Amino acid sequence: MEQAIRETAVLIGCQTTEDEEHFRYSLDELASLAKTANGEVLMTITQKRERVHPSTYIGKGKIEELQNLEAELEPDLFIFNDELSPSQIRNLSKFLEARVIDRTQLILDIFAQRARSREGKLQVELAQLQYLMPRLAGQGTAMSRLGGGIGTRGPGETKLESDRRHIRGKIDEIKQQLSGIVKHRERYRERRKRNKAFQVALVGYTNAGKSTLFNRLTEADSFEENLLFATLDPMTRKAILPSGFTVLMTDTVGFIQDLPTSLIAAFRSTLEEVKEADLLLHVVDSSSSDYFNHEKTVHNLLNDLDVSSIPQLTLYNKKDRVHVDFLRSSSNDSLLISAYDQKDLETIMEEIEKYVIEKMIPYNVFLPSSEGKLLSQLKNETILRTLSFNEESERYECKGFCLADHSIIGQLEKYSL
Repeated sequence: MEQAIRETAVLIGCQTTEDEEHFRYSLDELASLAKTANGEVLMTITQKRERVHPSTYIGKGKIEELQNLEAELEPDLFIFNDELSPSQIRNLSKFLEARVIDRTQLILDIFAQRARSREGKLQVELAQLQYLMPRLAGQGTAMSRLGGGIGTRGPGETKLESDRRHIRGKIDEIKQQLSGIVKHRERYRERRKRNKAFQVALVGYTNAGKSTLFNRLTEADSFEENLLFATLDPMTRKAILPSGFTVLMTDTVGFIQDLPTSLIAAFRSTLEEVKEADLLLHVVDSSSSDYFNHEKTVHNLLNDLDVSSIPQLTLYNKKDRVHVDFLRSSSNDSLLISAYDQKDLETIMEEIEKYVIEKMIPYNVFLPSSEGKLLSQLKNETILRTLSFNEESERYECKGFCLADHSIIGQLEKYSL
């Protein structure tokens, strides 16, 4: 396969708060985002200001510095660390020859690369069109410079140059298609509910190792790579607990600080999977210097999704590369693990089983040998702890746990003590 040409970029950040460490980290993250989008960072330029410049984001002196840099390095694009207003993009484009994009556009571009399913592609296109809509006015010269790389994947040049009415129509059309997909997803979720499946969802900051863990726990083939947003479309697979009980496990899109609101809205239906979960596995990268903020970002987004009441097991991943400043939460609901350690994987499954049992009620029944079908159901749909056959009474004694709202309970009542 032919290697895509890497575009060169200069990163620009404006520090308006005293938090030096957080600002540095957000710039490092911007560099990782650029790398994920197949960009090569030539240099990072920063400026300290009380507030960003309303018309050009950075001051006049910094713009001159960028013009000199452009003459020297000839970058393909300038990437700004915050979301730029339509007027800021237009004004900066007057001073600079290379394309000007912001953090939001870069994230959208990565999503455009990562989307695999029809729903994912539609959601990306919707978010891109909503982002570009207010930015179309006066972009004639900027549009003529559009290439096929960072910040330009998705809707494409011709669609962007067409009038607002066409774009509004396209947005409405995508929303209609998405609502059909969402209804289908809801029907699928309803079916899972009726089948009384226990659902586990993996959540966490992007690149925390969710997909690697998901693959190890379910033997699935979710895309895993050391890149931000490696997974975009949710994937659900069966996972078998130590008792043999089957749960459904879902891998979800990674969260990120300053995730654009248009993206949260566009991907809300993807994250609806999280709402249906009985247990959340919150995966945290313990090797990251900013693991604490990552954890906080995920908690905030879970609060926004109104799922903070769902039980959570925090998995501090990458224990072999723990950061020097890492401090594990004192909570009992956390484990320090490595997705590559078989013993750790077994411990996670044992912990999940404890949560499952908490949602279950115990049973102790004596089944006649003629109830083979019911016995098979107990083995497949409940946690069967003991099974013994009494030859005198020709009955099976079965002890175990069953989900409190499972339809099998009605059948078991007549055989209980």
